Amino acid sequence: MVKVLVIGNGARESALGQAFLKSEAVDEVFVAPGNAGMTLLGLTVLPLGEDDFSNLIQFAKTHVALTFIGPEAPLAAGIVDAFQKADLPVFGPTQKLAQLESSKQFAKAFMQRHHLPTAKAEVVHSQAEALQVLADYGAPIVIKADGLAAGKGVTVAKTEEAATSAITNLYTDHPNAPVVIEECLTGQEASVLALFNGMSQVAFPLAQDHKRRFDADLGPNTGGMGAISPAPQFSEAEQQQAQALIDQTLAGMVVDGLYGNGVLYIGLMFTPDGPKILEYNLRFGDPETQVLLPQVENDFYQLVTDLLAGQADALQLDGQTYCGVVAANPGYPTDASQHLPLIVPDAIQRDYWYPAGVRQGTNGLESTGGRIFTVVGQGADLQSAQTQAYARLKPLAGDLASRSDIGFHALG
Repeated sequence: MVKVLVIGNGARESALGQAFLKSEAVDEVFVAPGNAGMTLLGLTVLPLGEDDFSNLIQFAKTHVALTFIGPEAPLAAGIVDAFQKADLPVFGPTQKLAQLESSKQFAKAFMQRHHLPTAKAEVVHSQAEALQVLADYGAPIVIKADGLAAGKGVTVAKTEEAATSAITNLYTDHPNAPVVIEECLTGQEASVLALFNGMSQVAFPLAQDHKRRFDADLGPNTGGMGAISPAPQFSEAEQQQAQALIDQTLAGMVVDGLYGNGVLYIGLMFTPDGPKILEYNLRFGDPETQVLLPQVENDFYQLVTDLLAGQADALQLDGQTYCGVVAANPGYPTDASQHLPLIVPDAIQRDYWYPAGVRQGTNGLESTGGRIFTVVGQGADLQSAQTQAYARLKPLAGDLASRSDIGFHALG
């Protein structure tokens, strides 16, 4: 029996930890820094920061057979390089490879170089340049900060006034920062995810995230308020197009010398002109992970370690549809300062409850931060999965806020 270390503290890492814990080969899963809710899932919380590379490496050397990196920030900071230098088994992209997520400019240049379909775009380095591009493109328009922004660095400006305001805000804080300005595309978005090692890959069913804070996709962007998978509205042909873009992206990485392993996440939009890549992430999505991993019937530890050894196993799925709903601080994403008491799930509820912003308070568990937990429902189709997700959320929600329409794009 082996032990596994998962880096991160969100609902994504709760789902990863549970997936590893189901493996017959794994007897303990550590999560660093984790959160107080994870202990209810049988995970061992390790109080080390995700940026504390030296202590994480020391711990991994003596305790675990594999380390799996959840969030983007330590990847961009080079955690995988540090683990590899210490000759430790680790799943995740190197700092160089993670630039496909950590730099919008780098990613856009990669897409253009490898003739991958994407929105027409310009990279600017000053407010004056940005305003000139805005004058050329007009509204609606998309403005992307170059670096990591926890899923909130993108403004879709419907008017020139909104675009001017977004540009001014970005350049007030960072006067010479690179900013990517893109044409605004229309269509349905899909989250396309695959585990990879070089050209070897294990692709998951398509998922769909719901990034806007409020029902009907209104309000500000968030890290994600819910997800569905498999997303039933995408045709077989569209699924094949998504698979082709995974293949092309991995081939482009090899051509560019971006060797390594990890999770490839393509943010894709199916437009009237065909699929267009919106963005790359080099890690599992949150909340997509919470609706992808429960579908997988393979031993997850074996799936990952086989891929590290160069063998891509065929994915075995349970054939169910999953709907995940995020419970968030009522003020999220602008104000997440409240610490609200949480209803502790019972033994049965823990099977579909993925804690994120959960801490130990004076009188029990309480919320901390923006997104507090994800609750997942499943069923033979999306309608039944959605119904079950909301039925499961109701007794646990308390004073937390959520969207009431996760899955509405598919259900109409």
